[in-house]
This record gives sequence, C-alpha cells and structure tokens, in this order.
Amino acid sequence: MLLDATPGEQAALRREHRRDRFFELSTRGFALLVLVLLATILGSLIVSGWPALAKFGWGFFTEDRWAANLNRFGALPAIYGTLVTSAIAVAIAVPVSLGIAIFLTEKCPRALRRPLGTTVELLAGVPSIIYGMWGVEVLAPFLQSHFPSLFPAGTGLTTAGLILAVMIIPFITAITRDVMQTVPPMMRESAYGLGCTTWEVTRHVIFPSVKAGMVGGVILGLGRALGETMAVTFVIGNNLFFNPTITGQGTSIAALIANQFPEADGLQRSALLALGLMLFVITFIVLALARVMLNRMDQRAPK
Repeated sequence: MLLDATPGEQAALRREHRRDRFFELSTRGFALLVLVLLATILGSLIVSGWPALAKFGWGFFTEDRWAANLNRFGALPAIYGTLVTSAIAVAIAVPVSLGIAIFLTEKCPRALRRPLGTTVELLAGVPSIIYGMWGVEVLAPFLQSHFPSLFPAGTGLTTAGLILAVMIIPFITAITRDVMQTVPPMMRESAYGLGCTTWEVTRHVIFPSVKAGMVGGVILGLGRALGETMAVTFVIGNNLFFNPTITGQGTSIAALIANQFPEADGLQRSALLALGLMLFVITFIVLALARVMLNRMDQRAPK
C-alpha cells in the first residue's frame, strides 16, 4: 500500500510511523522510570538501614522497647501500632463507606447526589494535621470523659484508628461510588424488573461487576492509613514500650520516624530508616495479598 501512495502520502505515513514509535518508546520509558524509582527507593532504604539490621538482627523486630538513649531499638511497638491502627480504621471505614456509596448511587434523591458527592470529595482534601488537631481537642477528651476505664488518657491506638477511619472514609466512598456508577443502567433495570430489592441488586448485580474497583479503593485507603503521620502522632500517645492492647497508648512507624528523625544520627538514624523499610515491605505485602485475593475472586466467578 505504501508503494502505491504518492510521495506526499508516503512522507505523511513515515511521519505518522515516527510519531507512533516515539509515543511507544516514551510510554515504555515512563513505565520503566517508575520501576527504576521504586528500585532506587528500596535500595537506598536497604543500604541506609543495613547497619541497624546487621547489629540487632532479628532482635530488631522482636525487641519490645525503643530507647535511643540506651541504644535499644526495637521495632515491635511501632509495627504493632501500625497494624492495629490500620486494622481498626479499615474495619470501621469499609462498611461506612460502602453504605454511603450505596446511598449516593441507589437511594439518594437526584437533587442531593451532586452536593453530597462533592462534600465527600472535599473531605478527602482536608489536611491530615486538621484531623489530628480535632482528634486531640475533641475526640480524645470525649473518649476520656465518657469511657475512662477504656481510655484513661483519651489518646491511644483506638483513638488513632478512629481518626484514620474518618480520614480514609472519603477516599473509599468516592472510589466506590464512581465504580458503582459505571454499571450500565440496563443491568439495574433488568434486576428490578425481575422483582429484586435494592439490596439484592446491589449484592448480586453491582458488587460483582465492580469488585476490582472496590478492592482498589479499600487498598488505597489502607495505604493512607499505614503511612499517615501527623494525625496519628497527635493522638496515638507515642508510647515507645510494647503494649499488647487496642485501647492503650502506643506508637506507629510513621509517627516514630516523624518524632525522632530530625535529631537522629548514627545508629538511631539507621534504625529509623530500617523502620521505613519495614513500612515499605508491609505496604508491598498488603498490595500483593489484595492482588491474590482479586485473582481468586475472578477464578471463582461464574464464566
């Protein structure tokens, strides 16, 4: 076909071919750049945190105390606090977010859908430090005065989990609502025509169609909960001793790094960077498990 074209057409086709090739190479380069950046971050964390890992070995992960003045650096309190607060946040945020998304897409009056949806999206843009200030000024005193036996100081792991839940609800809600709106109206109408209730339509028609997007929203919220710093620092109590409880005070990886990194040097700095590596690994494991769960759901789904 190129041989039958006029010289002008051949030149135009060659230009289009060069543009397509440039586009292909540039997009491939951007994709590789992400992998290079990821490998660079991981490598720098390993190199910087290796002195602490080499000195303490597995004891770095099992030591129940973090005391910089004694050169005792145990990551267990921070790891435990990170996992517990994130688990509390997800356990609270997921059902609330799904309920809000279902209401906005299925039951909310049309005149209120846009204002309420915009409000949810605006909540996602509130700075985290504002949530932390609200937690320490309002939520913590409320818990201390109404539940003194559970929250003697008001602050603690559960308080931090509640703050994180409030922070990630807008993210999960917005993503879930958006993916639910992608379901074709004909599918809904067909299910309602067969006599299904709103819950049956949601459970058996909408959720199976958008499960990947919903899981993605939950993972996005969990990722923010795992790495949140300032809001957690305000309300978690920053106790550097391991306390196997869900209401007592503790710390998290991000909060511990934020509190000590500016003044840290030597072995303490290496230990904090090793904590950053741990947070990186935890996040990667969570994402991998989510991918495995999605694959299993796809395999079990009827063809």
